[in-house]
Amino acid sequence: MHPIKRIIAFTVQFLLKYMEEIKFTKMHGIGNDYVYIDCMNHTPDRLAELSIEMSDRHTGIGGDGIILILPSDVADFKMRIFNADGSEAKMCGNGIRCVGKYVYDNGLTSKTDIAVDTNSGIKYLRLIPGNDGKIIEVTVDMGEPVLVAAQVPVKYGSEKMIEAQVETLTGGNLAVTAVSMGNPHGVIFYEEDTPDVHVTGRELEMHPMWPDRANIEFARIISPSEISMRVWERGSGETMACGTGACATAVAAITTGRTGRNVTIHLLGGDLRIFWNPDNNHVYMTGGATTVFTGTYTRQK
Repeated sequence: MHPIKRIIAFTVQFLLKYMEEIKFTKMHGIGNDYVYIDCMNHTPDRLAELSIEMSDRHTGIGGDGIILILPSDVADFKMRIFNADGSEAKMCGNGIRCVGKYVYDNGLTSKTDIAVDTNSGIKYLRLIPGNDGKIIEVTVDMGEPVLVAAQVPVKYGSEKMIEAQVETLTGGNLAVTAVSMGNPHGVIFYEEDTPDVHVTGRELEMHPMWPDRANIEFARIISPSEISMRVWERGSGETMACGTGACATAVAAITTGRTGRNVTIHLLGGDLRIFWNPDNNHVYMTGGATTVFTGTYTRQK
């Protein structure tokens, strides 16, 4: 064999043995960005490590984490989410909308009503195509909210934790409402002075009252049908948006009599429309989903 061909063959064998190429799509739901990996035929290993690598905004692709799209025996697809710190999440409202867009736009389904299996149970999506045949919005049936403290879970002396005073080192006493939308949330309403989301958010995420840590929402009521919100997500820090957080905030606002059941949540990345249906107690979330770019990520095995 010619020396150059021998070098090329050796290089190829080396890459195949020690390097792994992973095809990905970068997507976001109103700024809540993840790296999506089609795992219908193969799933990479060391997923927590992979999420840390790929999510790094300086040395990786950049994102709030990675989301895997997998086959399911009980639904049309399965979704797994790993945060930027490598921890596995149960559910992400913005992320699941992008899953709906991905599977439709890439021909994995032709249905506009699909079921996605998550670590918080099966979620049902209605996909809304635009004029170009690509999905522009998705409505997600997020299921029933949980307000029972032990099921959120949060350590609290009463059945429900509604605007309970929590003492913090960085924000003073804050009134916190605990809600689960498949993952735990602590919702705080403020009127004028915005709390320090990064400092107080981090402290409250790690507060010992949450056995599994929590996502923290800082919300301001604009009108009976509008809320402005910022979110500190466990495992990711402040993000541009959080779908489950928007739903939890709407539930907290409705429960405390601040808004009606149809609410638009204004987040840093854009708007989400939330409806808490009194007939079946389910929360419905509608919002956009955007594809940013596709590529191939090379990692060492």
